[in-house]
Amino acid sequence: MDGKQSFGKALKMARLSKNLPQEAFVDVSSRTNMSLLERGKTIPTIVKLEQLCGRLGIHPVTLLAMSYIVDSKGTEDAHSLLNRVKGELKQLESNRIDGMRVSSSGRIGRRCDSEK
Repeated sequence: MDGKQSFGKALKMARLSKNLPQEAFVDVSSRTNMSLLERGKTIPTIVKLEQLCGRLGIHPVTLLAMSYIVDSKGTEDAHSLLNRVKGELKQLESNRIDGMRVSSSGRIGRRCDSEK
C-alpha cells in the first residue's frame, strides 16, 4: 500500500469511528475531494490536514500515525511507533541547527543568549 492509500484508509477509519458522513466535512472539503482522499487518489496539504483533523477532533499527528500503522501491515503498533517518534524528536532536539532548537515539548524556537 502506498502513502496515499494508507492515508486514505486511515482518514476513512477515523471518520467512520466518529460516525461522521463525508457530508459532515463540507465546511472543510467537498464530498468529491473527501472521496478522492479516502480512496488514496490524492493527498492533502498540511493546511487541509489540519482542517480535516479539526473536524475529526484529533491531532494531525494522530491521523498520520494511523496512516503509518495501516501501512505497516501489522509490523508496527501505535506504542512502538510513538516510542520511535519520541526517540527521534529527542535526537533532533539535541541537534540544534542555525540558532534554532526543538524543546522537549516539541516547540521550535530561537536559542537564548545563555544557550549559545
